[in-house]
Amino acid sequence: MSPSVMKITPAVAILVGALGLGGCATKGYVRDQIAPVSQRVDALESRLAETDSTAKSALSQAQAASGQAQNNGQRIDQLTSRVDGIEQRMQASQRKKPRN
Repeated sequence: MSPSVMKITPAVAILVGALGLGGCATKGYVRDQIAPVSQRVDALESRLAETDSTAKSALSQAQAASGQAQNNGQRIDQLTSRVDGIEQRMQASQRKKPRN
């Protein structure tokens, strides 16, 4: 063999070895590596769904309370006007009656 072939042979062997060992990952290896991440994503999705449900429930309750507060405010306004009317009548009747 010529000296140039002798020098290239180890380089070719190293190159072929590197290409052979540096292949793609297997499906099993990828599944094993992704499994913990997938479990965490599933857990987070579950917690997100619970949080979303809680938020929707809280919003519904807040809207109901707001409606009830508006109704109560209207009733208070009605009662205030009625009390004002009664007070005016009482004051008018007290002015008419002479005191003994």
